[in-house]
Amino acid sequence: MTAIRSFAFAVCFYLWSAVVGIAMLPLMLAPRRWMLPSMRLWARGTAALLRTICDVRLDVRGLEHLTAGAALIAAKHQCMFDTIGPLTAFTDPCYVMRQDLLAVPFYGWFSVKAEMIAIDRDAQAKALRGMVAAARERVSEARQVIIFPEGHRMAPGEAPDYKPGVAALYRALGLPCTPMATNSGVHWPAHGFMRRPGVIVYQFLAPIPAGLGRAEFMSTLESRLEAASVALLAE
Repeated sequence: MTAIRSFAFAVCFYLWSAVVGIAMLPLMLAPRRWMLPSMRLWARGTAALLRTICDVRLDVRGLEHLTAGAALIAAKHQCMFDTIGPLTAFTDPCYVMRQDLLAVPFYGWFSVKAEMIAIDRDAQAKALRGMVAAARERVSEARQVIIFPEGHRMAPGEAPDYKPGVAALYRALGLPCTPMATNSGVHWPAHGFMRRPGVIVYQFLAPIPAGLGRAEFMSTLESRLEAASVALLAE
């Protein structure tokens, strides 16, 4: 039954995404902020399909730790839904994403229009400098910059692999860093189409104060984010 429901969800999700994507095309000529309601509609519709078809519910916790203005969010990344579900919580999100995703029809076009930060990870130091410069511009517009510290999807419980990009943003932006834990990979695995019943939780933790040294910041972020994500796996 889970496999049948998962297949039905996959069909409905891509149809829903196509409908919303086509409807959003005129917004490519409109101001950037006009896209935000449509992005949230897509996210809410996807969450509704998950709940209705697969009995997977969305629970966003710790909103009291999330500022409406400029912010740096360091998020655990376990599946594709991590770029969709949290859209319902942010006022003006800007994801740090792989440059190759810009080639994906609709998704890439709208990411460019929404002024997400796309980086070429092969460029290394140049990519890091470009990411920092773009992030400074986005926070000057009171946007929330969301980065996945590990740079790619990790299976639930897998040993963490934090990259230096998050530390570079933390130092350059001079903002507190709000960790976002999740258990999403249990219900929406990184690979395959199975969607397992339960509750996908996104939990914002108390911000890490600005101004810590690099080593202390990275240690604090990893320990807190990993502990919270592991705790969610046990629920």
